[in-house]
Amino acid sequence: MCPQPTWQLDASYHYSPELLELLVETIPLLIRSKAGVLDFFQGAGVPLADIADWRQKVRHEKNSVNKFQITRSVLCRLNDRHDAALAPRREIIKRVSEFEDFSTCWESDQLKVRGLVSQIRQVVNVKDSFTRMNLEREKERAASRAAVEAEMKEKQRKREQIEDIKRDFYALFALTDAHKRGKALEAVLNRLFACYGILIQVFDSSPAILAVSPFAMERQLYSLAAHGATS
Repeated sequence: MCPQPTWQLDASYHYSPELLELLVETIPLLIRSKAGVLDFFQGAGVPLADIADWRQKVRHEKNSVNKFQITRSVLCRLNDRHDAALAPRREIIKRVSEFEDFSTCWESDQLKVRGLVSQIRQVVNVKDSFTRMNLEREKERAASRAAVEAEMKEKQRKREQIEDIKRDFYALFALTDAHKRGKALEAVLNRLFACYGILIQVFDSSPAILAVSPFAMERQLYSLAAHGATS
């Protein structure tokens, strides 16, 4: 028994010229009668409107039509329906590809139809391989976009954090008490260092640092920011 394949056709799947010709050659050989071909299509979900005229011809003009004409006409109609006929197109491929009991075919057709079914499986496998590769490429592009977006968000977060630190820093200008200004400066610088990933534990809180002027503090802040940006 052949292994049961799992067909995963993409949503835009249409019968290519190569696949269409293979199906036109194969389906009439899989099914012995003209009425059986129409039943096959109806069972696969083909709209009744696409087979009704052929049923009339088979009933009343049986000798004027053949299974190959029926098959080509129905498959072309399905292709013309685009995505509206996606389900029956997929079902037809599935049923043909998974066909195993060739004893139901005419004996003279069995060897040929086995080869045709094998070719259809190969064509579908190639298409599915390209579909999977396209999906993988799309995943890679999506991952790359996500990484870029994450990096941009991180840069924006850091810019906002720096702006917050600058606002708090400028607020120190209003402090006249050197001790309070020094302690506040320590907190501001701690946040600045943390923003740039510089780990520190203790600041020098000597009277000289505590009495530093706001302008000297500003130069120190921007110096540290510049250092962090290049590190």
